[in-house]
Amino acid sequence: MKITQIPFKKTGFFPTIMLDYLEQKETIQPFYNNFPNIAGFHNQIAAKQKSYRLQTRLVLVDALKKQFANFDISKKTTENINLLKLQNTFTITTGHQLNLFTGPLYFLYKIISTINLCEELSAKFPKQNFVPIYWMATEDHDFEEINYFNFEGKKVIWNREDGGAVGRFSTESLQSVFDVFKTQLGTSKNAEELKEIFKHGYLKHHNLAEATRYIANELFKAHGLVILDGDDKSLKELFTPFVKDELENEISFKEVTKTITKLKENYKIQVSPREINLFYLGDNFRERIIFEDGVYKVNNTQISFSKAEILKEAQENPLAFSPNVIMRPLYQEVILPNLCYIGGGGEIAYWMQLKNYFRKVKVTFPILLLRNSVQVISKKQQIKLDKLDISLEELFLKQHQLLSKKVVENSDIQIDFDKKIAYLQAQFEDLKKIAKKTDITFTGAVKAQEVKQIKGLKNLEKRLLKAEKRRQKDLVDRITFLQNELLPNQSLEERQRNFSEYYLEYGVSFLEALKEGLKPLELQFTVLEL
Repeated sequence: MKITQIPFKKTGFFPTIMLDYLEQKETIQPFYNNFPNIAGFHNQIAAKQKSYRLQTRLVLVDALKKQFANFDISKKTTENINLLKLQNTFTITTGHQLNLFTGPLYFLYKIISTINLCEELSAKFPKQNFVPIYWMATEDHDFEEINYFNFEGKKVIWNREDGGAVGRFSTESLQSVFDVFKTQLGTSKNAEELKEIFKHGYLKHHNLAEATRYIANELFKAHGLVILDGDDKSLKELFTPFVKDELENEISFKEVTKTITKLKENYKIQVSPREINLFYLGDNFRERIIFEDGVYKVNNTQISFSKAEILKEAQENPLAFSPNVIMRPLYQEVILPNLCYIGGGGEIAYWMQLKNYFRKVKVTFPILLLRNSVQVISKKQQIKLDKLDISLEELFLKQHQLLSKKVVENSDIQIDFDKKIAYLQAQFEDLKKIAKKTDITFTGAVKAQEVKQIKGLKNLEKRLLKAEKRRQKDLVDRITFLQNELLPNQSLEERQRNFSEYYLEYGVSFLEALKEGLKPLELQFTVLEL
């Protein structure tokens, strides 16, 4: 195994807001709290320890024990749950949807980043304990985002009727999905292990939340991963004061809107708040709560409440109130002794819209850390890259840029069109000086001729390049095939492939290689040669 780190910006796949954050530019500093480095964690520990109550710890531990009651968990996971009772114990958290069979590869990268950061912080802060948390997005209701995964270029899809929080979905209809998937895996030892994980996860647990907990636990229990389901009555009771405040005062809308006004001066806005950022959750639906004409209404239903009635409902039936993308981060930080949230670029970008909202409701805002991203390259693929003289950084160029660069480098005809254009521009500068001494119409003619001739040179360059690509067809085809293989659909493979493809080839050693290779605080893109 070989590990290479390259800057995120060299890949071309990360938004400006994240690149500016990693470089700590002044334009982004007002929108985050402590930066993800050792000094930042030192400050964060002090702030969270001061604000997080012992009673909340006890409720959290009791809820986790109940959630794990019917699962075979490791000694380390059990220890981590019990450690949460102690006031010197903190969490590092990542969250993810309940994608079928974990969905895209970056599910693994999120969790391993979280586990590895806990281990690194334990070495740096020996007087504190650090527990990795995977927050399951059990209350999401967008089933089309999670009902499939890609395996060897084909979609494995779970077809069923949509409706309500996905964590509550019955897994009964997944037998047919398993029957299709297992035929694609073959009969190797690794294939049989994958079949067992899928079968035990989905066919022996009655809902999607329990199935996902089983799979994540099987993959990561040796590292003490604690898996949390926020769709929990006792945990939501801790959040009830914030729910009531939202219903009465629309705090999140007001504060996040103020932040967006400033943030959008330099960056793209990820999510926009609603007046009330809560859903009402029933057995088969999750619908927005809307305040109209003095009445609280549940969108697309006949359910409505007066102010007194909905506040009473929030108190007596906390499970019915589900935070949306704006309020879910607050819910997480209220119930966990959390120091840091690890997420993808889009996630971290929308968290940056929330800092002032957290300050307003007096909840400690966490450190934000961009998760590790990984490109896996086999030894055979690396040999091909070497033969084609393609560096790791060049691999991430747009395909037309990569092809043009390599075709030019490999050509016997070396014409520097940039130099010729610069020479031409210099000649026209002399003509412009002469033109200024004559007639204004002559000046215009000189400028027009300059534009025409430069355009002509650029067209010649394009025609020459096109001709060279035809002449070097074999090279073009080899580069195109290899880049498409590594970057399916011209995007990072971590967003396309499922872990099962690599597990089928490498087995558990694939997870071990990731565990060894991911360094969350280095803030670099990881290339892993296996």
